Amino acid sequence: MPQLPKIALSSNKELLKRRHKRVRGKISGTAERPRLAVAKSNRFISVQLIDDVAGTTIASAHGREFSGSLGAQALEVGKAIAERAKKAGVTAAVFDRGGYAYKAQIKALADAAREGGLTF
Repeated sequence: MPQLPKIALSSNKELLKRRHKRVRGKISGTAERPRLAVAKSNRFISVQLIDDVAGTTIASAHGREFSGSLGAQALEVGKAIAERAKKAGVTAAVFDRGGYAYKAQIKALADAAREGGLTF
């Protein structure tokens, strides 16, 4: 019996890129409702409000501004982006989880942003 060719398994980074590409294919930000894009590393979490039509960043927040664990940073970053969005005149956004699963830090950030007055 002939042997089937072996298929290489994708790395976690490749799978993340694939998920992010799939999510980004479905959403886009405008001036009235910008994209709330999340980026995460092992040490920090950051978020940006992006107007994809104009190609500009309206507001941003980064975990470096706050101390604590990644979960604590997510809460503070969520509150900060909601406050900065209000200053910029933004009340609604489209949530771009960046290919990350909607749990733990990503969920905490989204909940904190909602509590701060941002709707998505």
